[in-house]
Amino acid sequence: MKILMLTRYGRLGASSRVRFLQYLPYLEEAGMQVTVQPLLSDDMLRLRYAQGHYPLVALMGAYWRRCRALMRCTDFDLVWIEKEALSWWPLWLESMLLRRVVYALDYDDAVFLNYAMHRRAWIRRWFGGRLGSLMARAALVIAGNDYLADYARRNAAPRVVVIPTVLDLARYPAPGGAGSELVRTGPPRLVWIGSPATVHYLQLLAAPLRVLAQRTSFVLRIVGGGAIQMPGVPMEVLAWSEESEVETIAACDVGVMPLLDSPWERGKCGYKLIQYMACGLPVVASNVGVNPQIVQSDVNGFIVSSDDEWVAALQRLLGDQALRVRLGLAGRQRVERDYCVQQTGPRVAGLLRSAVEGAG
Repeated sequence: MKILMLTRYGRLGASSRVRFLQYLPYLEEAGMQVTVQPLLSDDMLRLRYAQGHYPLVALMGAYWRRCRALMRCTDFDLVWIEKEALSWWPLWLESMLLRRVVYALDYDDAVFLNYAMHRRAWIRRWFGGRLGSLMARAALVIAGNDYLADYARRNAAPRVVVIPTVLDLARYPAPGGAGSELVRTGPPRLVWIGSPATVHYLQLLAAPLRVLAQRTSFVLRIVGGGAIQMPGVPMEVLAWSEESEVETIAACDVGVMPLLDSPWERGKCGYKLIQYMACGLPVVASNVGVNPQIVQSDVNGFIVSSDDEWVAALQRLLGDQALRVRLGLAGRQRVERDYCVQQTGPRVAGLLRSAVEGAG
């Protein structure tokens, strides 16, 4: 069985890395030959983070390479697509290139809102139903949470399956086990991990953390987001790398995930929470989207809905090491049970195979 994997990014893009590329060993073990074709290279993504946009010439070259890959897609038994193959291009072109192939779609963000809620009326009118139409013709839609799955079902997708965003336990030593010994010095650390595109969510914690800083000692570690202005909040800013991210998180004490409550954020899949929990950290997260499904208050962390609740939860955790250990171990157990590729890898391979067999 031959699969063409059309990812949006290379390894630098978290969605492509964890929703697609980490499944390669499981697909190969299942006897599948996989060809990977990212739309946007790691170099292009670095330029976007540095400049705020993609260079036009490089972007047009990327789309031309994607069109060439689609022209050859009939050489494969299945085309597995991250979100859409040709975003912002006419639906008729993508549909024509996919008309003779079996394809599956994967979603970990509410990207349909990029069109349906666009400020320009003509984009809402001409592109608003774009993803729904692609879903209706797909042999399989894999959604990262129920919110995204419900959108696919409302658009008559014939088969929709929820697979959460997961991590590889082999990269995350169990807390207290061999390879997990880390020396902690200085005040306890809160940690947030993300990218320059999402670091703005931390501004939701500016006021609560200023209050917290007046009551107790801590440092906010920001990984991958770059520097931001949060006066009165002690912080350290670290660059992200795939090689160092686990150690960087594990050296902290509490993981945080603030979010706005809006349609876009309800489509997020809580991956950073799963990373924190895999490292044995208790977590505090906004009561938005999938977060309450991942986090159980006073079991593996706390779900909060206001600035006062943020302050109370973080102050309680920072002042109680035994509580941090108890909640952190429960979080690790949850990841081992529900949020690791060791559990989902064989299932995804089976889903892709059945999509081809069902279309035959």
